[in-house]
Amino acid sequence: MPARRHHDAPATEEIFRRLAATSEGHERYALREELVEAWLPMAHRLAGRFRNKGENLEDLKQVAALGLVKAVERYDPDRGAFEAYAVPTITGELRRHFRDHSWDVRVPRRVQELRNKVRTVRRDLMQQPGRRAEPGLEDIAEQAGLTLEEVREGLEALDSYSSLSLDAEIGTAQDGYSLADTLGRAEPGYDLIADREAAKDGLKKLPERERTILYLRFFKDMTQSRIAEEMGVSQMHVSRLITRSCEKVRVDATRNAVQQAA
Repeated sequence: MPARRHHDAPATEEIFRRLAATSEGHERYALREELVEAWLPMAHRLAGRFRNKGENLEDLKQVAALGLVKAVERYDPDRGAFEAYAVPTITGELRRHFRDHSWDVRVPRRVQELRNKVRTVRRDLMQQPGRRAEPGLEDIAEQAGLTLEEVREGLEALDSYSSLSLDAEIGTAQDGYSLADTLGRAEPGYDLIADREAAKDGLKKLPERERTILYLRFFKDMTQSRIAEEMGVSQMHVSRLITRSCEKVRVDATRNAVQQAA
């Protein structure tokens, strides 16, 4: 077949009929490739409609090309013009791409759909003649046929489509600070408090001498040798008492945790 200059609506009816009558194999692959190449400019034009939505145009062209391949595979020449079938197929593929891959924070598809519906209804309400105030939850719910809770979910999802960098500046230029400066940090002291509370009951059950040894070792930070001198026993005996006492406290703390969880 002579080469044909690419444009949005090439004359490919005969090729589509040949494709429909050809079984899987090299010939069918060649026909499919010829059709995709002929209609690719139209797919790229459709991708261009989405270029201002924050995605790379070349990536969008690849998505549109994938939609075109699907359209070529599924098209039935006896059911109307290919363009009428291909345009919604390719556009749908592009919309799915944005729905599934362009959210900085992943949310369920149901919430994504709520977000789109709430955004559209809110925009329509804002464009009503004479309206000056932002529409309320009740207004949006009534217009969209949603519950108040669904409207709240949709509005929250509006902030999930894009996220701020942790380096984003907050405040004025003079006293501004980054978003990262507002985030909390791990505080080791909290873990220490939790550990002490967990060990408290077990320590109370130990004999006085063992409690004293643990106090000198872990609260006064004394070495085992100094504790041995203080208590009048061998350093090896102090080591055994510390190991045995810690095991008792650990077992008691674990038992209490299990009982509380139950």
